[in-house]
Amino acid sequence: MTKNIIWVIDDDLIYQTIIKKLILKTGVFSAYSSFSNGKEAINILKNTLEENASYLPDVILLDINMPIMDGWEFMEEIKKIRSRIENRIKIYIVSSSIAVEDKNKSKSYSDIIGYIPKPISVNDLLAIVSIN
Repeated sequence: MTKNIIWVIDDDLIYQTIIKKLILKTGVFSAYSSFSNGKEAINILKNTLEENASYLPDVILLDINMPIMDGWEFMEEIKKIRSRIENRIKIYIVSSSIAVEDKNKSKSYSDIIGYIPKPISVNDLLAIVSIN
């Protein structure tokens, strides 16, 4: 089985606890990391790119509304380093926002594969892994 490293970027600690349980339940991810804001995640992403790119995430579940650096600002930072990332990272916006503007904005980023409303399910996670 191929490795599937998943990162969750979300400031909601209760959601992080729930999503971690769901991720473990699927059994399809070899590693899981969570970050409480986009700045923390982008810094680790840059360090991982420098040190060992094989540990880059395959999937990122990204919240939009977070302190310090929100999901959109994170996406702007990804654009700056995308050329250095060999394998495409599948990024999904996972949000409780039902704003049409957010869904439309997510479509303007080529790295965002989809928009998943919270709460996310085990089936959502399995679908993410099955999409190439």
